Amino acid sequence: MRDQLRIQELLEHDEGPWLEFKHNNSDPEMIGKRISAIANATALSDKPCGYMLWGIEDGTRTVVGTEFAPSNKRVGNQGLAIWLSNKLSPKLDFKFEEIIYNDKRLVLLTIPTPTSLPIEFDRTSYIRIGDATPRLSDYPDKMANLIDIIRPFRWEKGIAMQFVSGDDVLQNIDYVSFFRLINQPLPDNRNGIFNKLSSENIIECDVRDHWNIFNFGAILFATDLNNFDGGISRKGIRFIKYDGPNRASQVVNRQDGKRGYASGFDGLTNFISNLIPSNEEIGLTFRKENPMLPRLAIRELVANALIHQDMTITGAGPMIELFNNRMEITNPGKPLIEPNRMIDMPPQSRNETIASLMRRMGFCEEQGSGLDKVIHEVEECQLSAPDFRSDGNSTKVVLFGAKLYADMTGEERVRACYQHAVLKYLSGERMRNKTLCERLGIELRNAAQASGVINNAIEQHLIRHAEEGNARAGYVPFWA
Repeated sequence: MRDQLRIQELLEHDEGPWLEFKHNNSDPEMIGKRISAIANATALSDKPCGYMLWGIEDGTRTVVGTEFAPSNKRVGNQGLAIWLSNKLSPKLDFKFEEIIYNDKRLVLLTIPTPTSLPIEFDRTSYIRIGDATPRLSDYPDKMANLIDIIRPFRWEKGIAMQFVSGDDVLQNIDYVSFFRLINQPLPDNRNGIFNKLSSENIIECDVRDHWNIFNFGAILFATDLNNFDGGISRKGIRFIKYDGPNRASQVVNRQDGKRGYASGFDGLTNFISNLIPSNEEIGLTFRKENPMLPRLAIRELVANALIHQDMTITGAGPMIELFNNRMEITNPGKPLIEPNRMIDMPPQSRNETIASLMRRMGFCEEQGSGLDKVIHEVEECQLSAPDFRSDGNSTKVVLFGAKLYADMTGEERVRACYQHAVLKYLSGERMRNKTLCERLGIELRNAAQASGVINNAIEQHLIRHAEEGNARAGYVPFWA
């Protein structure tokens, strides 16, 4: 009886973001994209779950029955449900049910609302817009709203140290650095210090002149992260330098960060910059040392890793690894934005309070992600294009040293082409064959090489003609 009432209730609704009717269409890719889209739409629609119902005539809502049998459907050597489960991230407890209604066989797919992150199918999040199923990343306002809705708990407001004395606060929080970084004078009394720390949500007053230190305050301004429990201490930044191109090479320097991210940021970036290998450039009258990697790019990428990590992943913190030809910066948590869109889209941070204060203190860009400045710096220094990756349950950015065109792989050339097109577009210009030659260090007499890279980028749907069929009009990113 319950199943009958559910079907009856669904049939009283028109199709919408959280409900879709099908007859026999059982294409696995279609189902996977719809699960992602409907799950994400349920959160935006304030629905506990969404549905797909097979056996309904399109447009009329007439019950006609279906031949779709999800329990018998296979994709390769896997059952449909297992295949879908492996393709969806985070895991989602969807459910297929076969129901007899008015003597017709129907199939009902129940899709719960996400509870931690937007649901991805095959590494892409989708959303329902009318009767279309576009990528969620094409609608940044909806993405931002969705993330805010499904975030059940803000890590920053958790308590890192509870019911401590004022002396304990001053011992464990680097309040001197805090006032210096927000460009305010240090108060001449304890009440002034505590009032300001409290107003910035670094601490809160408990009872009987005791205080609680928030995770937010500890992670940014701890004098020593090890003084806090494992949820904080294991978030310290780990730095490793190798004397070769891979992790089998000898470790020549290793540091585990103990200070808070904000109070220790300048020291960290100075420390790393001093360890970057330099290439010697000999001029007519003097020698000049050029670092392998630009300081501005390092600073921006490290700040991004700190701000955008998933703090709820226990036992993991940001890691910076320096090899003799590149730097890899890894932070816990899958990216909230597709890697190819990180350069142009506004950042989506899981830790808005941390992000806001670090921007106020000048550690990263106030508007945008700042990654366009990284790409600009990379091009100025003629470096190989950075690689933005979703690596398992983490986000990784690889910053490479300089590399001649002849030494680049096809993937590296296409990546540089796409990023160059994005940078030009964000500057109000268009990429052309000539500008790509300059970017890749190709002599103009060999411009056909740049044309080949452009054609490969078009084939991979990363760029397109600014005007269809008119190559002279230049090229723009695929999303423009």
